[in-house]
Amino acid sequence: MRVLGVDPGLTRCGLGVVDGLPGRGLRMVAAGVARSEAGLDHDQRLLVIADQIETWLERHAPDAVAVEQVFAQQNVRTVTGTAQVAGVAMLAAARRRIPVAVHTPSEVKAAVTGSGRAGKAQVQTMVARLLGLPSRPTPADAADALALAICHLWRPAGALGAPQRAPGSLTAAQQAWAAAEQAARRRPARRPA
Repeated sequence: MRVLGVDPGLTRCGLGVVDGLPGRGLRMVAAGVARSEAGLDHDQRLLVIADQIETWLERHAPDAVAVEQVFAQQNVRTVTGTAQVAGVAMLAAARRRIPVAVHTPSEVKAAVTGSGRAGKAQVQTMVARLLGLPSRPTPADAADALALAICHLWRPAGALGAPQRAPGSLTAAQQAWAAAEQAARRRPARRPA
């Protein structure tokens, strides 16, 4: 299975393609960053990023696209641009009927490192190790996109676009991630006050 990971950003959008199956080796196909110039109008920046994502989808023909879920930060302008780029990536995949999954940063960290609170350096180190790379992938946006693709490949069987896995084929990191995801699903939803 081939997955395109997208770490959305308006200035730098990380892109990473990984081939793999649960319980088997992973292989990096490509990693890079789609960029847009800050001096362009906002709509033109989105168009520049969209064109680059379209090129990656055409070139690499993924079976699924994994996008990082955007969380509110203090800088609303940054969150807005990031969310818009995530939408552009999802739309581009949907037009090609490629399944799209959204993963939280903590899901991705847990899938790759075994801890949802891992730092960027730890994630980069584990991505390099899992993909058999001689050094940490750079820039960080590309490494994050590769981590998203790995996370999606290791999703529990039956999830959207997830490959089926043989019983007992989960690694320790995958088991920790699956347990954290199950615990999160069991938490009762907060009701508005």
